[in-house]
This record gives sequence, structure tokens and C-alpha cells, in this order.
Amino acid sequence: MNRSESDLSLVKVPVHLKEFVVEQDYERYTPIDHAVWRYVMRQNSSFLGTRAHHAYLDGLKQSGISIERIPNIKEMNECLAQIGWGAVTVNGFIPSVAFFDFQAHGILPIACDIRQYDHIAYTPAPDIIHEAAGHAPIIKDERYRSYLRLFGEIGSKALSTWEDYEVYEAIRHLSIVKEDPEATAEEIQAAEAELEQKLQAVTEISEATRLSRLYWWTVEYGLIGDLENPQIYGAGLLSSVGESMSCLQPHVKKIPFSLEACIETDFDITKPQPQLFVCKDFDQLIEAVQAIARTMAVSVGGTESLQKALRMRQISTSVFSSGLQVSGVLSELLYDGDGEAIYLKTSGPTALAVNSQELPGHGKEYHKEGFGSPIGLLAGEATPLELFDDTRLADYGIIPGETTTLTFASGITVTGNVAYVHREDGKVVLIGFTDCTVAWGDQTLFQPQWGTYDMAVGQKIVSVFAGAADRERFATGTHKPSRLVAKRPTYTDEQLVLHQYYQRVRDLREGDTPDDDIAQALPEIMSRMDERFPSDWLLRLEMLELLVARNLLTQEQTKLRQQLDDLADRQPENRQLIQNGLALLA
Repeated sequence: MNRSESDLSLVKVPVHLKEFVVEQDYERYTPIDHAVWRYVMRQNSSFLGTRAHHAYLDGLKQSGISIERIPNIKEMNECLAQIGWGAVTVNGFIPSVAFFDFQAHGILPIACDIRQYDHIAYTPAPDIIHEAAGHAPIIKDERYRSYLRLFGEIGSKALSTWEDYEVYEAIRHLSIVKEDPEATAEEIQAAEAELEQKLQAVTEISEATRLSRLYWWTVEYGLIGDLENPQIYGAGLLSSVGESMSCLQPHVKKIPFSLEACIETDFDITKPQPQLFVCKDFDQLIEAVQAIARTMAVSVGGTESLQKALRMRQISTSVFSSGLQVSGVLSELLYDGDGEAIYLKTSGPTALAVNSQELPGHGKEYHKEGFGSPIGLLAGEATPLELFDDTRLADYGIIPGETTTLTFASGITVTGNVAYVHREDGKVVLIGFTDCTVAWGDQTLFQPQWGTYDMAVGQKIVSVFAGAADRERFATGTHKPSRLVAKRPTYTDEQLVLHQYYQRVRDLREGDTPDDDIAQALPEIMSRMDERFPSDWLLRLEMLELLVARNLLTQEQTKLRQQLDDLADRQPENRQLIQNGLALLA
């Protein structure tokens, strides 16, 4: 799929996130897809009316979501714009940091695929039922959308590990395989084994993982209110026919919400959740995500934070105490005898910024091969170099046009001709050298023939976070979209015939069709279904619903009910779905 600029007309998508956006291609949804959507939405709107958070039903309408058909992203945006939000369609799972980044900008990323008819109750893959009908309605609540935005701002800066990214790719692969109707049992088993292997390779719980757990147990599977009689607000519950009904039963343990419990509790996306956390209100969630932010590298900085970024192997930003922000893939750290980082190096395109604004002339085109700089005080100095005034700079020979040698407390030496001194907000953030040599013991870190040495200035690293500082200018997110893409379904001639029957019933229901025409058309469709599609229960349910609503063809109603009862007996995996559908017709 290609990006559709027309879909973005009402949504300002940041440049670095546009590569995740795909066209919805609304016309590709089949009549069966719309029937799947309609079944789930009828069930959920009926069941959740008194069990979901009070914003749910009104939120459906205010989000541009209809029970009758799959939502069109353009129509959703026209409605969401009224509360300052928007939506874009993406291709299945995207990296969590990117997902959070969208939310930080008030944008819901919505997977544009829809679950198979065979997976109508639940799918581990993100789909438009989950993303649109699950996430969008509760955004009506002002405190909840404040929580989402704040979570997005914090989550978009969370550091992950390379192992996390490989787990993400394995989960994405498994979800694609499980939603592929042509996938074999062996292919599913292989994908499951691959995921298990990647999970076993994870040796630490990263910031991104901790936040993903908090997100799972709140935004995806959260309950709110009284512990004995909670309401549902989690999107995973609101979009699952089966789990929304079972989650309030006694066999699912209800636990008072706490940040510690959530981030210590892992989850399995392929199974119903054995326990759920109940928060008092959304303010409690806001306090929790603020608390976790205070423990993250973005807040604490230092060597440990740099090491986390090093293990990520993706774009991150290291912030010097001068305010200089270095954005790129951190590739190497040098340490002193105490294990403190004294020199950092990035590889590949790197940009320098202050206050999240790229410094002119220091974009990734200029620093295309990387960047390196010492960290720390000058030898024998208690005052950080970034605080030097012109007199102190002159004492060290740091005058444009002069040659000088700077010796850091770590033992790193920088010798060269001073080309410039760059200040921002009253602090020295960069010093440029030509004909420069940087050395540490017998190790040469920079040579004169490499060009100008732009030296970052800063006593210490005060913050480290995922992604670039000036994300619009850097124009690339922390992670790239996955190369794994779900296959577009292909349909046999027999399946296309079934689509026609679904479409015909839909036309009869939605059009201003006289009763006589319905009474004439449905028996014919029923006869053809009996001949060619005896195991399909969903269309029979739709036909029965139409006859009941119009009070037509009592004998055909009886026949359809008997057929549905028989299918429930022959298809135990669908028994509850069929019975739930019949219950709405009583």
C-alpha cells in the first residue's frame, strides 16, 4: 500500500511518522468484512451499554463510527477533529515507540485490515475493529485523552533493546500468519517457535517493555471504578466479543491498579487475560505514567542511560549538560577507570540540536558518517567548559584562529586550530577545530585529514531518549516500518459468489426495500445457501434478523433458527457466537 495524502488532509502527521501511514483503500473491504464488523458492533453496543465506561456509546457516535459498516478514516477524522484528534491507517503492528509517538500528537494509528470471519470473536493481530471501535470511543473523555497524549509523549522517548525489536518482528510475523487463511499448521507452529526463541533471548526488561506492559493493562485491558463492579475502558476488551463478556466474570481476577504490579506482570496476546487491573479514575493513570517517566533515561541521564541507548542500536538522542542534543545511532562508548562514560560515538547520519531545534549546518547531511565527542570536565577544572566566559576560554587558548590543546580529566586530549565557538542560551555547546587530533592514551579518536572536528561541550549527559531531538528535520523515526507485510487476500469464484449473497442481504436491509421484495428474495438466497454454503452461520443470522425485524415469513424464520441451532451443535467453536446473535433477536 502507498501513503494516501488525501487521507491526511485533516490530520497533521509529523514527517518522521508518515512512512508508517498507508492508504485505507476502503473499496477492498468485502461484504463479509462489513458483516463481521456489524456482528461485533451489534454485540458490543448491546452488551457494553451498561458495562463499559460511560463515554463509550456517545464516543462511538462522536468518533464517526457506525454499527452498520466499517468506518471510513476520512469520516472518522471529520468527527475526531472536533476534539483535537485525528486518525491514520497503518499496516498492522507498528513498533511501540512509533505507536506512542502518534498518540503524543493526538493521532490514533488504526490498523486498516479486519479480522477473518473465522476469527470474529478475537484476533491477536491489530485490526480496524480493535483500533477504531476499541480505542476511539473513550477518547471522548477529556482526562482519558490527556492520559493518552501524556503516555504518548513519554512512551515515544522510551529506550528499547535490539532484542525487543526482534520480538516485535516475531509478533508481527505470527499475527500475519495467523490471519492468513492459506497458512498451514506447520507455518503457524514455526512462527510460534520463532517468537518463543526471540522471547528467550531477552535478558532485560527495557523502558519500552515496562511502558508496553503499563499500556497493555490500562489502555488495552483496563477496568475502572469500583473493584466489585468495574466498568470496561480497555480497547482490547471493548473490541473482543468473547472477552468483553467474560472479563467481568469471577474467574478473571480483579486487582487494584498499581504501577508496580502492572509493569511486573507480563502478558500473552494470544490468550484471554487471567487477571485485570482496576484503576480508580484516569487521574490515577496520569500519576502512574508521570512516576515511571521519572525513572527513565530521559529524566536521569548518565552512563547507564547511554548504555541503554547503545544496546538499542536505533536512533537515540544524548543530551549534554550544555543543552546540546546529539541524535544518531550510538555505536561506541569509552569509559574511565570508574566505569563512567568519557566519550561517545555515533555511526551513520547524526544531527545536533538545542531545545529540539536542529543547529544550522549540523544536520544529518553534514554529520553523515557519525559524530564523536568527549564528556566531562577539563583536567584540574571545577567549572564546566560550557560555563566558561570569553576570558576563561582565552586562558585555554580557545580563540578562533588560535591553536590549542585541551586535556580532559579523563585523559582525552584535543589538539587543533580553533575554528569557532558556538553558544546557545548563554552556554558553550560546540567548539570547532581544524587540523585536529583527538587521542586517548595510544588510541587516536580523530585525525586531521578527516576534516573539521566539531566537539560537543558538556560536563555530563543529563538525558537520553529514543528518536531524534528535532524529529521533523531528522525526518526518520526511531524504527523503520517492518518489511513483513500481510498478503492481500485472494478469493475463489465460490467465495465471490458468497460475497454476492452477503451484499444482496445488506442491500435489502439498508435500502428502502418493500416487504414483498424481501419476502421474494430471501427464500431464494436461503435455497442457494443450502446448496453451496451449508456451514455459513453469519449470513443466516443476518437473514433471520431481517425477517424478524419486518415480521415476515414465519416458516423461513423457523427454518433459519433450526439451521443455526444445528450449526451451533456442529461448530462448538462458534456456538457462543451463534447463541449471542440469536439473543439479540429475542
